[in-house]
Amino acid sequence: MRCMTSSDKADHVGKTSDTPAVHTGIAAQDWATASADPQYRAAVVDLLGALAYGELAAFERLAEDAKLAPTLVDKAELAKMASAEFHHFERLRDRLTEIGAEPTGAMEPFVAALDGFHRQTAPSDWLEGLVKAYVGDSIASDFYREVAARLDTDTRELVLAVLDDTGHAGFAVEKVRAAIDADPRVGGRLALWARRLMGEALSQSQRVVADRDALSTMLVGGVADGFDLAEVGKMFSRITEAHTKRMAALGLAA
Repeated sequence: MRCMTSSDKADHVGKTSDTPAVHTGIAAQDWATASADPQYRAAVVDLLGALAYGELAAFERLAEDAKLAPTLVDKAELAKMASAEFHHFERLRDRLTEIGAEPTGAMEPFVAALDGFHRQTAPSDWLEGLVKAYVGDSIASDFYREVAARLDTDTRELVLAVLDDTGHAGFAVEKVRAAIDADPRVGGRLALWARRLMGEALSQSQRVVADRDALSTMLVGGVADGFDLAEVGKMFSRITEAHTKRMAALGLAA
C-alpha cells in the first residue's frame, strides 16, 4: 500500500515528521500490557488487517503495472518492489496469527474500500501508475505513520517496518521528471491526476476509520492518549502538506 538512491533523499520528501516522539500512555507500553484493553486490541487487529490487505493489493498492483513498463529494466524494478510489498504482507499476516487473530477475517472488512479505491484510480498509462504509487501510496503511509505514534512499542515497530522504503520514491521521481522534461505538457495532466488521487485517498481513509468503531475510537482519543478531534484535523493538515512537498519533488503543481 505504499511506495517509497537519490532514493534515500527522496524517501524523506514529504514525510509528516522526522522529529523523535516522546511516548506516553499506551505508546510507552509493550503489546502484552496494552492488549489487556480489549478495545485497544480490536483496534490493532483492524489496523494490521487494513495494512495487510493494503500490502497485498500493492503487490498485485505493482505486478500489473509492470505490464505498462516501457523497458525490461523498468519491469524488473517494479517486480523487485512488488516482491518487497509481498514480504511486508507476510509479516503482517504472521503477526495477526501470533496475536490470535485470523488474518483473512482481519483483512476482510477493508477489501471493498481498498478495491473500490483502486478501481476508481486505475492508471491509464505508465506515468499515471508511477504517480499513483508515489503520491497515493505515500498518503496512506503518512496516515499509518501518524497512527503508529499512538501504538504500543511492539506494534509500532512492526507498522513502521512495513511502511519502509521499497525503492519506489526515487524511481518514480526520476522517471516522471524525465517525462516532463521531454514533454512539459505531460505535467498538467499528471498534476490533475495527482489531485484526484489525493482526494480519493483521503476520502477512503476517512471511510475506513468511520466504519470501524475500535479504530475510530483510537484515533479520536478513546484508547490513544491525547489524540482528540482537533488533533485529527491537524493530522490531515500534515498529510496534505506532505502531499504538496511530494508534488514539488515530481515537478508538479499541488
